[in-house]
Amino acid sequence: MALPKYKTPFQRFGHYCYLGFSALVLFFLVAPLVAVIPLSFTSSAFLNFTPEMLALDPDAFSLRWYKIMIGDCSDPTITTVCSDKWKDGAANSLIIAVFATLCSVVLGTLASLGLSRPSMPYQKALTALMISPMIVPLIITASGMFMFFSAWGLVGTFTGLILAHTILGIPFVVITVTATLVGFDHSLMRAAASLGGSPTRNFFQVMMPLILPGIISGGLFAFITSFDEVVVMLFIGGPEVVTLPKQMWAGIRQEISPTILSVATVLVIFSIILLTTVEMLRRRTERIRGITPH
Repeated sequence: MALPKYKTPFQRFGHYCYLGFSALVLFFLVAPLVAVIPLSFTSSAFLNFTPEMLALDPDAFSLRWYKIMIGDCSDPTITTVCSDKWKDGAANSLIIAVFATLCSVVLGTLASLGLSRPSMPYQKALTALMISPMIVPLIITASGMFMFFSAWGLVGTFTGLILAHTILGIPFVVITVTATLVGFDHSLMRAAASLGGSPTRNFFQVMMPLILPGIISGGLFAFITSFDEVVVMLFIGGPEVVTLPKQMWAGIRQEISPTILSVATVLVIFSIILLTTVEMLRRRTERIRGITPH
């Protein structure tokens, strides 16, 4: 956006310095990705740019590490290092994340509906309790979950992991849905009730379409949190259940393989798609409310 003409030269200089500093910070954050993505296509077993790669030799690039990631062992050069651990870990992460997201969306939305009511007692205390998993250090949360879930025999099970990831995802849904409900016109619900609509019907036909962007945004954040989570996985998952982040953690500790970079590249692309979706939903919410971004 162009600066107004009334800005002084000093203000213009400060503005451009701010833009330059922001660009440097963004480059500092994105620079590791610039190195990770090309390295994931290397044909070498080491995590470095070979002279052949720098010379753009086609033989220096390969999809062998992506084949290992999906469990394709047809290439004889990767047979000794190929296994189904990465593919199975991705499948387990996807299953856990999907069910944890569904539970988080349902429970978080219900909690937000209650917390948004002015007559709700102890509203601030309950809100702080609901978002506490975001504030308390994750290692403490994971330790508490382990002690609680072990008493119920849920450690090392998919059910325990889904419940644990649901707890971590609920705060994101509560925050986004509560923020959406702040601008909701409750007179619409009273008008629907005066026309004979039941509370359930009014919610799904009147309120749900208006707060749906906030629900979807919270669900996407809950999904990303569950899919990328490793600390709680180490406590609750046990040695039997393997997820993609856990396999990456084990790969870093036991054997440094470019397969980790291949997985990281896929996760980066996946995260960009999800964050783009969240931004599109945010802009849609602004258009629905009649807010014009400046």
